[in-house]
Amino acid sequence: MFRLVFQFMVLALLTGRLAAASAPAKVSEPVSPVIWEAKLPDFSAAAYASHVEGLIAHFEGDIGQKLVPGVKHRVGLKIYTDSGPGLATPIALTEAVIAALERRGYAKGDVFLVGLNQQRLRFCGYLPSLVTGKSLFDGHKVYVLESGRYFDPVWFYDSPLPSRFDPILAQKSVENYDAETTLDQDRKSFLATPLFVDADFWINLPVYTDHPVLGINGALVNATLWNASNTARFFRSPASAPAAVAEMSAIPELRHTWMFTLASLERYQFIGGPWFNSLYTESEPLLWLGTDPVLMDALMLEKINLWRKRTGFQPVSDDIRTLEFASVLGVGSRKTTDAKFVPVGN
Repeated sequence: MFRLVFQFMVLALLTGRLAAASAPAKVSEPVSPVIWEAKLPDFSAAAYASHVEGLIAHFEGDIGQKLVPGVKHRVGLKIYTDSGPGLATPIALTEAVIAALERRGYAKGDVFLVGLNQQRLRFCGYLPSLVTGKSLFDGHKVYVLESGRYFDPVWFYDSPLPSRFDPILAQKSVENYDAETTLDQDRKSFLATPLFVDADFWINLPVYTDHPVLGINGALVNATLWNASNTARFFRSPASAPAAVAEMSAIPELRHTWMFTLASLERYQFIGGPWFNSLYTESEPLLWLGTDPVLMDALMLEKINLWRKRTGFQPVSDDIRTLEFASVLGVGSRKTTDAKFVPVGN
């Protein structure tokens, strides 16, 4: 039975279900297995600022391209706050990336942030405090995707699955439910267009946790399911969510503008995710920059499984095929032996 399901999913992956105003001509070029790695002396703002600048400078030198303003003169940062305070994109990392971009010619207002949930963004320090009315990111637009204002009706992922759940807690999202929603609308997950329509390029700043349905919650998921509407419906089926992540991550427009993923290992969680539980988190003073999100997720999955085994838990199930599906579609390589680490500033 599983073999039949797997064959069906691969067929669905290869045929695709993305609708748009016009079909793209081809998928973007293969990604690189290089991981630029920096070891932080600590997690201070100064350490992040220095090592982020070093990573980006080495990246620019290796690819032969400067991250200077283009025609649109804007850059998007896809942050992660959906596990809540304690397991969010570090503020110091985001500030360091913004500072590096400003040194390359972008003004403060040219750099915008994209997140999913308003309450979690506020609790994690990315939106103004309700007490002071101030934010560390005053002057930067913060797009809250659950507001529904940043989706374009011509860009959507089509799938005949049931309607939405809460994306993190996997419970019914009553407040966002529209009784007038049609069956056709429920089939569609609209894509957040600011990243690939309004920007010269965008940078992915995920945080890593395990996930009961996806296996790993990291680079791929932050760029796809946490970057679109009506996607939590996929969690009804263990096969549907991995397929959706793979198909959405293969969208050419999203990949063409996705400059790189920059992940801090300041804190990651190896079991119980995506809900934050400090008892199951680990920390390593590392920053990884890479253009292959599948490889980065695969490397982190190895770390997560290592800690699960050390603490007496079973590794993430091999039956969860998120990385395999994404690899089939050419998004990247899940062979961690292909990874080429380039130390920067160590």
